[in-house]
Amino acid sequence: MVDVVFAVLPQVVMLDVAGPADAFCNAARRVQGSYRLRFAAPTPSVEAAAGLTLGALEPLPDALAPGTILVLTGVSGERIDPAEPATRRLIEWLRGGAAGEALLLCVCSGSVLAAHAGLLAGRACTTHHAHTDELRRVAPRARVLENRIFVEDGPVFTSAGVTAGLDLALHVIGAQLGARVAAEIARDLVVYLRRAGTDAALSPWVMHRNHLHPAVHRVQDAVSRNPAARWGAAELAAVACTGPRNLARLFAEHARCSPLDYVQLLRVALARQLLTHSRLDLERVALESGFRSARHLRRVWARWEERPPSALRTQRIVAQ
Repeated sequence: MVDVVFAVLPQVVMLDVAGPADAFCNAARRVQGSYRLRFAAPTPSVEAAAGLTLGALEPLPDALAPGTILVLTGVSGERIDPAEPATRRLIEWLRGGAAGEALLLCVCSGSVLAAHAGLLAGRACTTHHAHTDELRRVAPRARVLENRIFVEDGPVFTSAGVTAGLDLALHVIGAQLGARVAAEIARDLVVYLRRAGTDAALSPWVMHRNHLHPAVHRVQDAVSRNPAARWGAAELAAVACTGPRNLARLFAEHARCSPLDYVQLLRVALARQLLTHSRLDLERVALESGFRSARHLRRVWARWEERPPSALRTQRIVAQ
């Protein structure tokens, strides 16, 4: 179980906390034993910028275990005041190395807090557009990037303001628990699942889902849960409680693809995961993904991928 520790200060922006917290809490419900949320502060309680008092907060821990996710949330105001007593204690705690080998997630002006502690020197980073100049002044050795949802540099992640913290949390959850889990959480929270700037394309698990038709979503949910199942026209139509011809019409209108195309797209995505994270041979990968054979997998694969399946296996071996 990974601890997710939120370090909060007086005048904390509630959405900086609530967005990532809801995402990690949702993930913990879906994948038992994955995350445990904790909330710590230099004082037992803090008053948020919205006027709500957050109480029963843990003290800042002496140390964080390796792999802990530490979330530095932003505070309201034009700039961070490092002389403010609670802020000074948090910065000193960070400078003292308590974060250790934690994964650091900075939301909004949380990046400026990390900069005051010297944690962004030599790293690429970002923050809310209102704090970019401040971040440059505080961290002259950092490479501050503007107009970014979030930036990843080793174990340090920084994000733009407020709602971008949710995008960052979904990105980290996707990296640790899989794209499918992150996509399901994004749908539950009714948000788009943004991708990192280096990613080539939108995740197949969220493609064709920008619609509100319940029957089509019901079919897509069923296929997402088990892409390798036997999904013929009749089976898909039964999930939607309609006929095959009507289901094809609904998919064309709302998902902009056919039901079969959607099934094959997710099967290719599943095959990609197996090729990247397992040692199964291509024939077994094909069968585990719902294809009749490796030859069938290659034929369908070529519709969405430029490189053959073997290229992924070669890439994984080289990376090892």
